[in-house]
Amino acid sequence: MTRLFVSDLHLDAAAPQAVEQFLDFLRTQAADAEALYILGDLFEVWVGDDDPDPTKARVCEGLRTLTANGVGCFVLHGNRDFLIGRDFCRKTGSRLLADPVVADLDGERVLLTHGDALCTDDHSYQELRSTVRTPEWQRRFLALPLADRELIANQARAGSKEHTSRVIPNIMDVNQDAVSTAYRATRVRRIIHGHTHRPGVHDTAIEGEPAQRMVLGAWYEQGSYIRYESGRYELRELPR
Repeated sequence: MTRLFVSDLHLDAAAPQAVEQFLDFLRTQAADAEALYILGDLFEVWVGDDDPDPTKARVCEGLRTLTANGVGCFVLHGNRDFLIGRDFCRKTGSRLLADPVVADLDGERVLLTHGDALCTDDHSYQELRSTVRTPEWQRRFLALPLADRELIANQARAGSKEHTSRVIPNIMDVNQDAVSTAYRATRVRRIIHGHTHRPGVHDTAIEGEPAQRMVLGAWYEQGSYIRYESGRYELRELPR
């Protein structure tokens, strides 16, 4: 059976072409799959499951149609949408998975992760991540009025762009020692992730055994997905 993997769609009303491309993807490629795995950053920003934004509602409806037709949908938190919660899952029929998670795909153990935790050289981001992922911080944030949450999120997006412009690009990529540790700690020989916006397939060896890391791209740059079928993984680009 076919399984599909996507990441870093960053869906937002400001980028309608990406939204339409994803909805078309759900109606076509994903509709014939056994399962769809969304490895974080489905949305550009997610300030809570009570967000009434109509564009996000259309995406949720598209996912609901997919799951109602029998396709499993599994979602990981990204650095943009780590506040996705139970109501999102209820509305879409999706299942939220812990990040990272080891999936059994036809007998092969595969590590699925958004990928930001592997970028350990970006110290300021990792410090922020360790704060906003705590239950206490999230409880306090979600208790704020929606308008306040949106204001804070917009400020955070602006700060993220400034940080990205100042930091050496390689610092925002994965740390190779962190990747090697992930292979060994989880006893996998395949990792699939996003976050870095650097799609590609990286072959290596871990303890004398071949290993592979597959990286998904950002849809606002060049949409991509991984197709798995009968033991074969293929990174594919979507037409612009």
